Amino acid sequence: MTDTLVRKIIHCDCDCFFAAVEMRDDPSLSNIPLAIGGSSDRRGVISTCNYPARKFGIHSAMATAHAMKLCPSLTVIPGNMEKYRQASAAIMAIYADYTDQIEPLSLDEAYLDVTGSTLKDGSATLIAQEIRQRVVEQVGITISAGVAPNKFVAKIASDWHKPDGLCVITPNQLEAFVLQLPVKKIYGVGKVTTAKLLQMGIETCADLRTFSMAQLVDRFGRFGKRLYELSRGIDDRPVRTSRERKSISVEHTFATDLPDLACCLEKLPVMLTELAQRFEKHAEQREVAGAVIKLKFSDFTQTTVEQSASECPLALYQHLCQEAWFRGKKAVRLIGVGYRLQPKNSQQAVQLTLID
Repeated sequence: MTDTLVRKIIHCDCDCFFAAVEMRDDPSLSNIPLAIGGSSDRRGVISTCNYPARKFGIHSAMATAHAMKLCPSLTVIPGNMEKYRQASAAIMAIYADYTDQIEPLSLDEAYLDVTGSTLKDGSATLIAQEIRQRVVEQVGITISAGVAPNKFVAKIASDWHKPDGLCVITPNQLEAFVLQLPVKKIYGVGKVTTAKLLQMGIETCADLRTFSMAQLVDRFGRFGKRLYELSRGIDDRPVRTSRERKSISVEHTFATDLPDLACCLEKLPVMLTELAQRFEKHAEQREVAGAVIKLKFSDFTQTTVEQSASECPLALYQHLCQEAWFRGKKAVRLIGVGYRLQPKNSQQAVQLTLID
């Protein structure tokens, strides 16, 4: 039984995936600042960028216009999602040669549980090395990997020697590795939580361990228990081989702000048609359980409104859009529409949920 053994988890993460595929196919892009994203004159954002671009401070989710200011020589291309999906499928097929316990997190990232593997004499380190070599040879890009006894540490380790790196944390090294980690490395600790922790004098996991679980729960709610456990390297989450899609959405960022509610309502029919088309390929296994609408205003504040429902007509989205718009009463730069999903034949009560 593998649950009686120390687990062997590999976290594999492709290095600047979209950009890496483009550099593979056009080597002239390899040594120049390169980003994949939308056009700067249409309020595009950066999906990813290569390492020469990152030296200028460019990162994913940054506005393309701002990225161009940081690096005027930046080459921005729209990318090719179908090509990236093909590369991802080839990489996942390599992973499958080593274990069937694979949890994809995205096209370019996955956990592998090789606890019970007899390949490479059961060495997770040797398995990770061979996987990385095969991806380079067969797909033409590099991946970084972290090997550890749990998912939390494996994910952090995969980022430790990027790009094209391998970091192995053995059970005997786990304690020392976690103690010196900055708290911002903990999954779920963003800028707001980091600021709260700093106010408490907490910068590292070692600092975090000076607080009891009760103290952390009192300050951070349920997340306090998670902070307590992760600061001690405790993470019992299994590698999940199936991930249910819980939602599907369509978002549009507009080249010019929408000045009022009426203009927002005009955009809904086309977006809902696109949403319905996107849902078609999931309709056999999933059914609609609710409607969601998100507005991002001109000052970058945003709000989301959703309502549970088995049918989501235009009138429902118009109602939700009105509810969202009156929260800000400002020009709108982005609209998102979506469905909440559930397994077919699942029952769910109808209720209105407001999310700020």
